[in-house]
Amino acid sequence: MEAQISLAQQRVTGWKYFVLSFQHFVAMFGATVLVPLLTGLDPLVALFTAGVGTLVFHSFTAGVVPVFLGSSFAFIAPVIMVKEKFNDLSYATGGIFVAGLVYLLFALAVWMLGIERVKKLFPPVVTGPMIIVIGLTLSPVAIQMASTNWLVAIVVIVTVIVVSVFVKGFWSLVPVLSGVFVGYVFALLTGQVDTSTLSQIGWFSIPKFVSPKFDWTAIAMIAPVSIATFMEHIGDITTNGAVVGKNFFEYPGLHRTLIGDGLATSIAGLLGGPANTTYSENTGVLALTRVYDPRVLRGAAVIAIIVAFVSKFGALLRTVPSCVIGGISLILFGMIASVGIRTLVNARVDFSKAKNLLVASLILTIGIGGASLKIGPVELKGLSLAAIVGIVANLLIVNEKKN
Repeated sequence: MEAQISLAQQRVTGWKYFVLSFQHFVAMFGATVLVPLLTGLDPLVALFTAGVGTLVFHSFTAGVVPVFLGSSFAFIAPVIMVKEKFNDLSYATGGIFVAGLVYLLFALAVWMLGIERVKKLFPPVVTGPMIIVIGLTLSPVAIQMASTNWLVAIVVIVTVIVVSVFVKGFWSLVPVLSGVFVGYVFALLTGQVDTSTLSQIGWFSIPKFVSPKFDWTAIAMIAPVSIATFMEHIGDITTNGAVVGKNFFEYPGLHRTLIGDGLATSIAGLLGGPANTTYSENTGVLALTRVYDPRVLRGAAVIAIIVAFVSKFGALLRTVPSCVIGGISLILFGMIASVGIRTLVNARVDFSKAKNLLVASLILTIGIGGASLKIGPVELKGLSLAAIVGIVANLLIVNEKKN
């Protein structure tokens, strides 16, 4: 175990660096291409903008925050609405561009208020349940994908467990990639993989970049979503910091992570891609492997950019059955929820106090239950609404007096 910890803490190089980066690429691939597939945007553009966005994020955060930025699910509904209204996705990407600029306003507000004031809004009794919600609200997606073939999903899960617990040395650090590889081979041997379309696709192609168009109606439908994703950003950065064991609110600063996320989203809008967001899937990989070197995430970003031009390879990855991704997701999303529990334990949150019970209960029930609140064009739901309610409850509810 000591050798494994030492290996996890050191900077990886050479082929080990590539394998670890590729593992992060695999973890983000499914969700990143799913958003454009649902909305009508180009999946290869989504891969390109995810890679570029991740590199932009790292450049504005001193290269110390190990995150990957991929397609945001929060923008799916408004993008489809704009598509139906204008019959032109360019207006949707224009709204995405403006949504990224709204992040810059949030960054300015955080910078002016100061990190200490912001931190007081997010004590462990708020951040812990928020992290739990992030993991558990994703679990139905994992179950749905895994249920398409539970046998394959179980093979993936068992492989991850065996590699994590019994394998020694470097390969113990790539359980996700091992699980996907073994699960894919098993699915291929049992006739669960359709490779018929691979021969019909060329090796290389240029992503279909699209310039944005701007209309106030489309902007009003899409840009306000950033208010909700602002809370998700805070939750994701909190989770990432808890996994790594660093306070990214202090350094490089929440305002810098917001700037990086916002610029990544605006760049995506300029090129015709979906809005970007920090990915919980990759945070789950960090928790599982304990390799926190941000260079590995930047390596994954470079792979995403290259693959955006290799249409044959992208088509091959799209043949990975959902049951394989589902098996991996069951573990990764559960790891994220477990980090939330660890946050509460490490902070020694006293749940004998009524205030802590009430705050945590509200966040968990509203977040996992998927409650929603619509205020004009803005709809807060799930984690976003739960976080706001939790923050307000923590500020307003007073601790009971001691006898």
